[in-house]
Amino acid sequence: MPTAPCPNSLAPVGQYILQPGRAGWLGFPIRYFIDVEPDTDLSDVVRPRTSPLLRSVQTPYGERFVWATFSHDQVDVDFRNPDVLFEYLDILLFYVHHGARIIRLDAIAYLWKRIGGPCIHEPETHELVKLLRDILEMLAPGVILLTETNVPHAENLSYFGAGNEAHMIYQFSLPPLLLHALHSGDASYLTSWAAGLEPPPPGCTFFNFTACHDGIGVRPLEGLLPAAEFKGLVAAMEQRGGLVSRRSNPDGTATPYELNITYFDAVGVPGDMDAYVRRFLCSQTIAMSLRGMPGIYFNSLLGAGNDLAGVEDTGRARSINRRKWTLAELDALLQEGYSDQAAAVLPEFLRRLRLRRTRDAFHPDADQIVLDLPKGLFGVRRDAGAGSVWMVANVSPRVVGCAMSRLHRRWKERRWRELIGGWEADGETLPSRLELDPYQVAWLTCVEPVAEQ
Repeated sequence: MPTAPCPNSLAPVGQYILQPGRAGWLGFPIRYFIDVEPDTDLSDVVRPRTSPLLRSVQTPYGERFVWATFSHDQVDVDFRNPDVLFEYLDILLFYVHHGARIIRLDAIAYLWKRIGGPCIHEPETHELVKLLRDILEMLAPGVILLTETNVPHAENLSYFGAGNEAHMIYQFSLPPLLLHALHSGDASYLTSWAAGLEPPPPGCTFFNFTACHDGIGVRPLEGLLPAAEFKGLVAAMEQRGGLVSRRSNPDGTATPYELNITYFDAVGVPGDMDAYVRRFLCSQTIAMSLRGMPGIYFNSLLGAGNDLAGVEDTGRARSINRRKWTLAELDALLQEGYSDQAAAVLPEFLRRLRLRRTRDAFHPDADQIVLDLPKGLFGVRRDAGAGSVWMVANVSPRVVGCAMSRLHRRWKERRWRELIGGWEADGETLPSRLELDPYQVAWLTCVEPVAEQ
């Protein structure tokens, strides 16, 4: 949202035009962009990158230095100018008019700039999100506003506001915590985080994703994972062919901002394709079990690996998970037999999604209770009236079990069905412990309505 394509010069380009009569920060005429003297103290600005914050450009008024939060091929626009706001409202309503159902506000946290401040999460940014929501609720009440803010967890949650900002927010802490659980075989950090989640405000929900075109953001791990565990996770991604994008800190250091790697390769065990697939499907099933709406990246459906050729072609680390497929390539990939990875991932991925659709307990508003399980297991119970689903996942390379009494204190009096495995049995005939193979996930239901817990 805060950036626009940047030409080599800021001379007239489409509707982004420098015109006389409007004063910029330095007093010379400017309309859409933010110019700053190069010696201005900008040390308090929170950065998501290591590139210089200001870019030198030639304009009809000579050399100017314009604000570029993310990179020099993207120059930020100035939302203090009402004309900029109206341009973006036109863009918003254009997409709505053409049937868009979800509007993503990309990197919205960096929208507003104030010299001497951090230029992230400014009050005006939150006010603008409220304004966009008000407009949508008046003109297109079925459209969902989704904020994308790769920031620490508490900051991310702030974009719900009081239930009057985003309808959905990216659940940014989930991908790296889930990744850590699968690499360490220990779900305790994931469990602790999930247990502390407050329900979203009415009319709001989480967007539960693991992969996207950018990478796996790691700022959302701040305060959730010890430094040694974090360092080990970064090293593990580099061992799997991943890259690490860093950001500049006020003290001059640079720290990891995101891991650039496909999620399939991120969770994999080099040299063991069976473990690759089992761990990957485990991760995706956990994500689609949590309260909220699952967001599935297209390349994940195919079990896509790192696109190192794309990185070499573009010179950008993010290209590692931006493989673009031609129709002919997809046709060939999905022929009988598929590719090894797609054949192992896609049919089972789709089967689990279809199973999920049959259960009201997976509705975004269904209640969620995080289960108290051994550290090798992660589990939640989702409740929708009489239809509950217990999701229990083994994130470790060993067989791990838990007492059935941890799921339901009167478990013997119930008839149980496991949706993924497809078995059904009376509690009286079941073992007292639920045993799960490495990276196995179970979706358990009671055939009868669940009574007293």
